[in-house]
Amino acid sequence: MNDARPSRGTPPAQPGGLVISLDAMGGDKGPQAVVAGLEHFLGAHPDARVLLHGPEGVLSPLTRKLGERVTVVHAPESVAMTDKPSQVMRNGKDTSMWSAIDAVRDGAAQAVVSCGNTGALMALSMLRLRKIPGVNRPAIACLWPSLNPTNFNVMLDVGADIRADAEDLLLYALMGTSYARQGLGITRPRVGLLNVGTEEHKGRQELKDAHELMEEAAPRGDFEFVGFVEGGDIPSNRVDVVVTDGFTGNVALKTGEGTATLISTLLREAFGRGPLSKMAGLLALPSLQQFRRRVDPRRVNGGVFLGLNGTVIKSHGSADATGIAAALGLAHKLGAAGFAGRLAARVASAVAIAQDEGLADGGPTPADGASAPGEREQS
Repeated sequence: MNDARPSRGTPPAQPGGLVISLDAMGGDKGPQAVVAGLEHFLGAHPDARVLLHGPEGVLSPLTRKLGERVTVVHAPESVAMTDKPSQVMRNGKDTSMWSAIDAVRDGAAQAVVSCGNTGALMALSMLRLRKIPGVNRPAIACLWPSLNPTNFNVMLDVGADIRADAEDLLLYALMGTSYARQGLGITRPRVGLLNVGTEEHKGRQELKDAHELMEEAAPRGDFEFVGFVEGGDIPSNRVDVVVTDGFTGNVALKTGEGTATLISTLLREAFGRGPLSKMAGLLALPSLQQFRRRVDPRRVNGGVFLGLNGTVIKSHGSADATGIAAALGLAHKLGAAGFAGRLAARVASAVAIAQDEGLADGGPTPADGASAPGEREQS
């Protein structure tokens, strides 16, 4: 279903507090887990308010104890994980996902969070919020546990589109640096391009072309390009932003999450094999708990859709209360920083850089999203 109105983008938070739009339906654990995570989040962010979208009869009893900071927005239907994006775009106007996105579109909220169907969420987000001018393919960015002082690296794309040409990868690099600045506070991010080796002659042609473009764009883009990086560099202290296509990024992401789960399981088994092992486990418990927090995928739950006129956070479908609270916390941080408007300005700058390098036709294209001060100015 199309709408002739332009997206208003994401406005800055109002004096009454930052507002987050939350899709209560679609997650594997049901609305109970979403509301439990919401309760944790509200306890840690006293300035936040939430619009909770879903069937009023289901949600109102669950949210009574949360008070006036939570407003239930009635949406009688939900998007199932098995629904095709095309079907949702045609028939999903009454779903909680559509309603949650429209709250950002209409300026009632600064960010939206959903645990639902990734393909449908991206399709509806592009339909209702629209892409920022100059963006060919939006990307999903995630935070990856790393050895950096911030404890995380940014990686994109991790599943929005399996294809990406050289110009797309350059734009991912510029959007990723914006996320690193606003999400991690890194002034001049280091950017690496994921490849099968660090030598410049390796890899597909689009990667070689992207390498050249990023090298040329780095001074004007105000980032440091470290060149090609390998899979082992993703959690390293060599880079802050790892750029790749959505197919490779999604495989890497799922592999990393599975490896973290495997290590945690093996450690529990190792320290539970006998009395001496259990005693050693008790002595090592503080260190083990710290290790678990560092690699726990729930703590970094939430992929950010980059390239849209609004901030959209995709939570894992299997997220529990801890994961939901983490996704809401990320939405709060980006919403408070005016991230959507800053990213729109960043993309407009990227388009200008591309045009100066002869990669695009026509004059610079201004962004439609909310206007924002210079990207480095902190809110």
